[in-house]
Amino acid sequence: MDINENPDGRPSKSAVKRAMTELQDLGAELVALSADQLKKIDLPDELRDAVRDCQRFTQHEAHRRQLQYIGRLMRALDAAPIRAAIDDIKGVSAAANARMHALERLRTRFLEDEKVIGEIAEAHPGADLQHLRQLRRNALKEQELGKPPRAFRELFRVLRELNEQ
Repeated sequence: MDINENPDGRPSKSAVKRAMTELQDLGAELVALSADQLKKIDLPDELRDAVRDCQRFTQHEAHRRQLQYIGRLMRALDAAPIRAAIDDIKGVSAAANARMHALERLRTRFLEDEKVIGEIAEAHPGADLQHLRQLRRNALKEQELGKPPRAFRELFRVLRELNEQ
């Protein structure tokens, strides 16, 4: 018999309450996401609407009740894919970290050698190569003049968008 089970095999009241609190906390993480981040997660329409409503609420009690409602809706779902998607968005997962590091290495190689654009073009046929070259020139100029890395960051953002497509 598990410590979280009653003698009849059912989960204890405390275990059920912990599970519900975990779902409610996961719902709170969904509410904290931006609209663009929320679009990346596959959610049932009813849950998505509840999250959007909760994002609009400013009154504390209404917000709290809506979070409880979101937790109740999530009982019927498998929370693992939602947790994985949130972790991916937040960059917590090892796979997300690996993708970000690979993009950073690609950006560094591209700044060092313009011929890397061939790899980018091969991997992403729809890429705007002229824009990428311009960002590369601007990023190199920024580094040379000691300016803030605006184009450097923009280059990473464009590479990340290409990778997500």
